[in-house]
Amino acid sequence: MNPSTDFSDAGLAARLVQRIQEIAPSCGTVNLMEVCGTHTMAIARLGLRALLPSNIRLLSGPGCPVCVTPEEVVDAAADCALEHGATVLTFGDMMRVPGSNESLQQVKARGGKVEVVSSPLRAVAQAKASPETEFVFIAVGFETTIPAVALAVQQAHREGVANVSFLVSHRLVPPALDLLMADPDLKLSGMIAPGHVSAILGEAAYAGLKKAGIPTVIAGFEPLDVLGGLEALLQMLSDGECEVKNMYPRIVRPEGNPQAVELIHAVFEPVDAHWRGIGLIPQSGLALRREFKLLDAARRFDLDLSSSESDKGCRCGSVLLGHILPDECPLFGTACTPDHPVGACMVSGEGSCAATYKYQGAAL
Repeated sequence: MNPSTDFSDAGLAARLVQRIQEIAPSCGTVNLMEVCGTHTMAIARLGLRALLPSNIRLLSGPGCPVCVTPEEVVDAAADCALEHGATVLTFGDMMRVPGSNESLQQVKARGGKVEVVSSPLRAVAQAKASPETEFVFIAVGFETTIPAVALAVQQAHREGVANVSFLVSHRLVPPALDLLMADPDLKLSGMIAPGHVSAILGEAAYAGLKKAGIPTVIAGFEPLDVLGGLEALLQMLSDGECEVKNMYPRIVRPEGNPQAVELIHAVFEPVDAHWRGIGLIPQSGLALRREFKLLDAARRFDLDLSSSESDKGCRCGSVLLGHILPDECPLFGTACTPDHPVGACMVSGEGSCAATYKYQGAAL
């Protein structure tokens, strides 16, 4: 599409929907998955599932970083605030994520020092301004947000800011894709790759999907972006083709952002990591490299980050793996609502349960 295109043009959208309906019968039953919380919200907001033929099943993958942050990370942050007297700094959508006992919002209500910041660099600035206070930044997110955290770590290290540390819970998208590809219950037919992550990693990150015979499109988030991506996936399936198509060239370069990738590798090293509701995924997390270990909150405060996920009847893991849709969880809309979330997928603005409840809940 031309960069000057109105990406919410109703006429073009209608023609794409018609084209999708024309192609769909030749594809058989297919499972298409998006692995980005922003795509999840866009698909729910636009009501796209209701526009698709019944043989096309749209699933949401583990693309919400808040949703996959383990309970033990929330518990460790609470420990920093309540037991060690540190000021915990976090992105806003982490505040209501349940830990094994309570959320950070509840920790703050009990007197713990928890503040919302919009940037990890703000954590370094606050630490420099208040050298008598310990600050802990909760570092969550995928490849999109990791470079900013890496910059903050480098700055704190370079300037010798001794009263700030980072509780690292970053997760990497490609290892999660490997898990999805190997899942015999999912039977994945096509993938809508995450636009923001792709801006960092580029097209090569999805070579494994192509090798596995899973057509993939890199798409943006406007109505025509998503519809165009779906049309391209179905056309490839109909034609028996398998490619990685970059349909977001106004943002995503084929090579991604090599400088950002280099920055990530300079500060972090890959480790096996636990994903909330899913389990251990090899080499899917990050840890600070040896030269930055003094900035590791887990080490500084001797935090327990062993997996301790509690069984609350929540099926967020099944939702994140595409095994069920949000409304197929028995807690959805009853015991679990945005006001009283049981699972993280009902908390985040990018969570599939929250998106379904917000845009489809009244009709369920």
